[in-house]
Amino acid sequence: MQEASFYGLFRTIVFMIGFYYLVKFLARIFMPMIMQNMVNKAQENFQKQQAQSTFNQANQSSSQDFESSKNQNPKSKKQVGDYIDYEEVE
Repeated sequence: MQEASFYGLFRTIVFMIGFYYLVKFLARIFMPMIMQNMVNKAQENFQKQQAQSTFNQANQSSSQDFESSKNQNPKSKKQVGDYIDYEEVE
């Protein structure tokens, strides 16, 4: 059975602290680039959606114009059902 030595514990703590500062240092270097890349992708997706939305709205408005000109004949309004007068009960 092996016993943990003070030197081994100290070395492990130093490695953990060194690893923490290494990750922190690398994050300062690479995170701005990663975030900029993510923002650019989101911006491109937004622009594509806007272009597609504009295209769809243009097509819908032209088809609505065609349908509205097609439906110029007035429709007769039919009375459906009977009017029922309700009385309050106290």
